[in-house]
Amino acid sequence: MKVAILGATGIVGSAITKEALSQGYEVTILTRDAKRVKETSSRLTVIEGSVTDRATVRKVLEGQDAVIQSLGIGGKGDGKPTTFVSEANKLIMEEMKRMKVRRLLAISVIGAGDSWKFLPWIYRKLMPIMMKWFKAIIDDKNRMEPMIERSGLDWTIVRCTTVKEGPAKGNVKASLDGKGIKYSITAPDMAKFVVSQLSDNRFMFKTPVISN
Repeated sequence: MKVAILGATGIVGSAITKEALSQGYEVTILTRDAKRVKETSSRLTVIEGSVTDRATVRKVLEGQDAVIQSLGIGGKGDGKPTTFVSEANKLIMEEMKRMKVRRLLAISVIGAGDSWKFLPWIYRKLMPIMMKWFKAIIDDKNRMEPMIERSGLDWTIVRCTTVKEGPAKGNVKASLDGKGIKYSITAPDMAKFVVSQLSDNRFMFKTPVISN
């Protein structure tokens, strides 16, 4: 199976790329700077360019069977409103439809959509004041998620809790109602869950929140 990964050089994307390669997938990634790519493999194709450039995205999607979209603004960003992820995702989906690539796995965050109520009340109360950076991220995911749900593609939106670097713990809780969810997940565990969705349809057309 051939998989394109957009947003492959951050903590989330790097872990997903590593896991996809370890499971034997042929992987194509898009990055602005190939020097940032940590993995090397005969099954890895690296394309330099911008995810906002339609011709480049089209090149990345050529011959792919699935797309994993793990775009972000880089860490916490600057707290200012952003439409980067939602606008880039819109372009990606348009080109997926044009090129008849149906399977889309998109990374979102706890707090987006109906998972807002899964957050502790203190987070919900203080976020607009003390966590403007997080609110900006959630607002953009809230623009992205409905686009995906209406897209007609075979989608899964994975809402991550805080992704931490470190060794895998070997357990992942995936919840649609917030029950049993903790507030972090290791990058390897997150990646294993995301890549598993390429061959597992249990969460197709659903928005699981995942944590350790």
